[in-house]
Amino acid sequence: MRLIHAALAASLFLCLLIGCNQQRPVYYQIKSQFDVSDPQFAQTMGNLLGPSLISGNTIKTLVNGDETFSDMLGAIHSATTTIDFETYVYWSGTIGREFADAFCERAKAGVQVHVLIDWFGSEQIDPNYIKQMRSCGCEVHEYHAFHPLDPASWGQIDHRTHRKILVVDGRIGFTGGVGIADEWRGNADAPDHWRDSHYHIEGPVVSQLQGVFMDNWMQSTGRVLQGNDYFPKQPNDGKAFAQVFKSSSLGGSENIQLMVLLSIAAAGQNIRLESAYFVPDKLTVSALIAARKRDVRVEIIVPGGKIDEHVVRQASRARWGDLLKSGVEIYEYQPTMFHCKQMIIDNRWVSIGSANMDNRSFRLNDEANLNVLDEDFAADQIHLFEEDKQRSHRVTYEAWVHRPLGEKISNHLSSLLSWEL
Repeated sequence: MRLIHAALAASLFLCLLIGCNQQRPVYYQIKSQFDVSDPQFAQTMGNLLGPSLISGNTIKTLVNGDETFSDMLGAIHSATTTIDFETYVYWSGTIGREFADAFCERAKAGVQVHVLIDWFGSEQIDPNYIKQMRSCGCEVHEYHAFHPLDPASWGQIDHRTHRKILVVDGRIGFTGGVGIADEWRGNADAPDHWRDSHYHIEGPVVSQLQGVFMDNWMQSTGRVLQGNDYFPKQPNDGKAFAQVFKSSSLGGSENIQLMVLLSIAAAGQNIRLESAYFVPDKLTVSALIAARKRDVRVEIIVPGGKIDEHVVRQASRARWGDLLKSGVEIYEYQPTMFHCKQMIIDNRWVSIGSANMDNRSFRLNDEANLNVLDEDFAADQIHLFEEDKQRSHRVTYEAWVHRPLGEKISNHLSSLLSWEL
């Protein structure tokens, strides 16, 4: 579910009335000076993006909805002190009911349950879920809810939280691309079930994830949640080196794009990208082409014909010409809707989380990504990437050039909306 219809109309209306409030994009100038194996890379990521990368973490990959929902619900039912949950998509259906029931069961047991859902992204939620959770003691808030008589809410309508965060007892964290909707059920083994990945996290980096949740919770409620129930001493027995960083449009931050560009500039061997909504701007396209000129292999997997927003696919394809001509390999996933969001650099550096490669993630949404510097974790993600690639169709430059005229026109017209996609 994306802000392409109602939000676009509202944004255009606002622009006509009061002028667009989007800031002018920052055109970063980043030179390729070191690769991801150089200690300077991790230091740069910590200093420029923050917080620092920290060791001692364990990260488990959850493939598709069945694994993800089972693990998340199990963690929720095990909670003894606190549950902190933030999501963009929370829709009606079986899974939505199961999560509402789980939150309520724990709230009745005395656990402090905080639920933050995006007002627009979760517009399809059954209002009875919210009533149920509130009646049993959960604190539930809608992020940037729209109120026609409140001028402030008009200015926020296009600024959404796209983060997917669950933290249990301050010790167990989850993030990735999975939303709370039946579309994610199953194992991407049915045409209407989405392919996605999510991640179970333990270790010191969970406190950073908790801090990102607190960012939007405080903004929405004014309440500061603190103490050992939220930030306990963390175990340090894992091996992964990781950081969680946030990007927020209201703060004028473009951290997501800066992270992407720094990572691409540090690639010396290969770049593997998966993006549910791949609409790169000129700066990102230039960075990928520069990587090709350094002889870096670039592979990108995007959704095929099965996509929830066809205008995004059309706008994406409009940007492929120079990429394909430079030797970038683009693959369209065939079996189902493809919702993964991942970047793997030189078999070592992995960025996963909520961010796509588009203007919404770079400049409009609140996002959160987990960055991991670990060869073993990267190897697991590469294995999944190769499995996804086997289920994808490669698009050649020749095929792109000779696509039908009607498609070319549709691509071009859709690309004119790229500031909103």
